[in-house]
Amino acid sequence: MSQNLHEEALDYHREGRPGKIEVSSHKKLDTEKELSLAYSPGVAAPVREIVKNPSAVNDYTIKGNLVAVISDGSAVLGLGNVGPLAAKPVMEGKAVLFKRFAGIDVFNIELDTQDVDEIVNTIKNIAPTFGGINLEDISAPRCFEIEKRLIEELDIPVFHDDQHGTAVIVAAGLLNALEIQEKNIESVKIVCAGAGSAGIATLKLLIELGFNKENILLVDRNGVVSKNSKNLSKEKIDFAIDTNKKTLEEAIDGSDVLIGVARGNLVTQEMIKSMGKRPIIFALSNPDPEISPADVYECRDDVLMATGRSDYPNQVNNVLGFPYIFRGALDANSRIINTEMKIAAVYALKDLAKLPVPESLLKIYQVKELKFGKDYFIPKPFDHRLIETIPKAIFDAAVKSGVARLK
Repeated sequence: MSQNLHEEALDYHREGRPGKIEVSSHKKLDTEKELSLAYSPGVAAPVREIVKNPSAVNDYTIKGNLVAVISDGSAVLGLGNVGPLAAKPVMEGKAVLFKRFAGIDVFNIELDTQDVDEIVNTIKNIAPTFGGINLEDISAPRCFEIEKRLIEELDIPVFHDDQHGTAVIVAAGLLNALEIQEKNIESVKIVCAGAGSAGIATLKLLIELGFNKENILLVDRNGVVSKNSKNLSKEKIDFAIDTNKKTLEEAIDGSDVLIGVARGNLVTQEMIKSMGKRPIIFALSNPDPEISPADVYECRDDVLMATGRSDYPNQVNNVLGFPYIFRGALDANSRIINTEMKIAAVYALKDLAKLPVPESLLKIYQVKELKFGKDYFIPKPFDHRLIETIPKAIFDAAVKSGVARLK
């Protein structure tokens, strides 16, 4: 981040009223009569109705449109374990994105504990307030257990965006990239550099989409995850295969796809040169990707590339996913966000990138053209068609898979 952007960001958060969010009422409260309706004695009426029929809570309160964004501050951006207070600007930002892009209200909650049992029990105890739970910036492997337990014990959607939001966007982009590069999912050789929450979830979703598990190499900080690796977590064991390759450099040699969710400046030009013909590179670490587009294009001209940054083409931005996935899940009153719903989001995003781009979007991005191809195979965040297409796909998948609870 440049010093100028650093200072501008501080001013943005500090000026006027500090922070980015507020709580406001959408009902009139200007008269004595309106006060009696909003609170005592009128508020007793919906209380009585909810006692008789608990599902009526969505008719009389914010619950059906309210998501909790919850973090323990243990894995914030690329900054690491910064704790609950320093995590708050990010969680407020998440709340703003939910509201801006999908009209969903959010309470952001930063927990002063990193104990799995305490986190699970705290969220279970506050869950009746919410229509859904978005887990955020919780480190692996704890995040896997926390999400799994909450999904099993709660009857509202629980979604760890660092896992599944990333996976959905990567999968949609990768399917389009394969089409452009004329490769197929059955035979393509994939290397994933980074075995944290995003990497593991992405590979799981790719396998659900039909990618060949035997053609996937997972690389963590110790090297290639193989049958010979020691002290593997249960999540990594699922991707341990028989291979003689040990290092990232060896893994990348001859591969078709590199997915980087590890750290900046991890990959060299020599590694890129060793990849197969017409390779695909998703270098997603922020603020510095595993290798910069400039370095990639300096050594190869047959590459298709995406990053996690907005100043390069093909940004893998989770805002393309989580607001709309929750919008569809809340509209369907779904009890979970299942694999079928994630896959629906993948294909909806994939297909949207192929449609003609409206003039209004070109004006927003101040470009003359956005056309499906090398520099545009992932939709843009300010594409208004996202809210028209992704939630419907999620809603339909929830109904079809039997997890919607419609009246």
